[in-house]
Amino acid sequence: MASLPTREAPDSSAAQTNASKILSSIQDQLRGPGGAVAIVKDGENLARHTYGYADIDRRIPLTPQMHMPICSISKQMVCLVLVSLKHEPTPLMAKFPGDIWEQLAVELQKVLPNLVERGLTVPDLYNMQSGIRDYWAMTTLWGAQPEGQFSIALDAPQAIARTRSFHFEPGTEYSYSNVNFHILGSMIEAVAGQSLGQLLDERVFKPAGMRSAALCPNTAGHPLPVVGYDGDEKHGYKAGINRIEWSGDAGIVATLDDMIAYEKWLDKTYAEEGSLYNTVARSTTYRDGSVAKYGYGLARGETAGKAWLGHGGALRGFRLWRMHLPEEHISIVVMFNHEGDSAAPADAILKRLLNWQEPEKALSTAESNLFGAYLDVETQLLVRVEKSDDAGYVNVTYHIAPEKTRLTSGTSVESKGMTGKLETDTLHVQRLRDNRVLQAKRIFTVKDEEALPKGDQYTGSYQCADSANIFHCFGAGSMLYGSFDGYLGKGPAHTMQHVGEDIWLLSNPRGMDAPAPGDWTVVFRRDGSGVVTNATIGCWLARKNEYTRVS
Repeated sequence: MASLPTREAPDSSAAQTNASKILSSIQDQLRGPGGAVAIVKDGENLARHTYGYADIDRRIPLTPQMHMPICSISKQMVCLVLVSLKHEPTPLMAKFPGDIWEQLAVELQKVLPNLVERGLTVPDLYNMQSGIRDYWAMTTLWGAQPEGQFSIALDAPQAIARTRSFHFEPGTEYSYSNVNFHILGSMIEAVAGQSLGQLLDERVFKPAGMRSAALCPNTAGHPLPVVGYDGDEKHGYKAGINRIEWSGDAGIVATLDDMIAYEKWLDKTYAEEGSLYNTVARSTTYRDGSVAKYGYGLARGETAGKAWLGHGGALRGFRLWRMHLPEEHISIVVMFNHEGDSAAPADAILKRLLNWQEPEKALSTAESNLFGAYLDVETQLLVRVEKSDDAGYVNVTYHIAPEKTRLTSGTSVESKGMTGKLETDTLHVQRLRDNRVLQAKRIFTVKDEEALPKGDQYTGSYQCADSANIFHCFGAGSMLYGSFDGYLGKGPAHTMQHVGEDIWLLSNPRGMDAPAPGDWTVVFRRDGSGVVTNATIGCWLARKNEYTRVS
């Protein structure tokens, strides 16, 4: 296989030669319109490669000096600003009592007073423990079109006004929620008296040597010439359309060279007691004292037995991943202008750098009763166990995509993110990152044609008073459709699939943000006479939205 084309002058060092060979060996995982990859070790570039095209229609090659949106990687940089304001408050902050944490607590009381009364704190926001539903997922319920506009000035305040409840108690679990960081970013601006863009520039970009990084909240106005692409090789690529604005939860644009400078800065300052990165890299906990795997905009994980800190980023047409191994002084950055998996090649690069081989493990075969669909009692979300193409594995779906999970016995599984065991008709799943144990009950299906779902029992309109939207269910038999009306408009119709009993899936593969919510679980409920009167609708980002039938 030919090596990846690169625009770097050849370097004779053995380490850089080895790094180039590593990239060559995994290039099948890097396929797509274009990409930028960097490996940083001990403060030096082992590899700095760009390949493919910034714009495939105009055949503009991608270079290390071209900008891409780094999306949710922005979150950790907002947290670096946050910590810097503790050490160096702005002139406006000096006029008010308390440090940044105390001033933000006062501001949070103004923004979400009802939720603060129920236990919400500022750390819950940046540790993803708030229990607030993700606002990008909720835009589906508010009637958004996937390629519609979302304005920070006009639409975000209405989203926050409709944030009235939790889908779990703050501080008890992890659940990704972009609105946490949107709120955090806007509160930082209010307290500091400066724009978030200015604060990032002064306190992160300049110290890190990120010469061209900037906050660019408008996704329709990213710096040219890089285009982000929808689609894949099989179906073809087309330019993705983005028209949302975001800030705090995302919004930074940077080049590969900017990200290399960032990784060098982080690695250099990690061991400095009290430095910004040293502070945000510390482990965080839940209210009960158990250790969390996410905090300060950083995920914590392990690859090849080595601990890392990192984060991904996604927007229609873009996928990114960066990870730092503090003890090994290794950083890996992957930036795609397409929707390929950016984390997998980073893992593969790391394993090759460490000369790590996958250990041999005994393979088990799944018992037939393991397969099926289950409904978690508490979250009211579907868990599906399906066959995998790989021997000794099954696919378990709870989040947006199936997770390949190794069988440890005929009825038990494990992966980096979960362990699970089937007991009779209950699937016990421990979500390791989420700090949650699912107790999912089997959903029984009847194959008799007489028992096929009668769609007219469910069709009608349902109102969610909590988040102010309407769910319309229409169709017949087993071919139902669902749509939502809310303050963002009248959303598209989504296909629905019957799972069993009164439980359906509503497909949502495209949303305003990426990745989209995926499948929503719709659980219909009946009154004592058997008439459908209510529905609970939820996805992994926004659980337990309660609806009452109104027609």
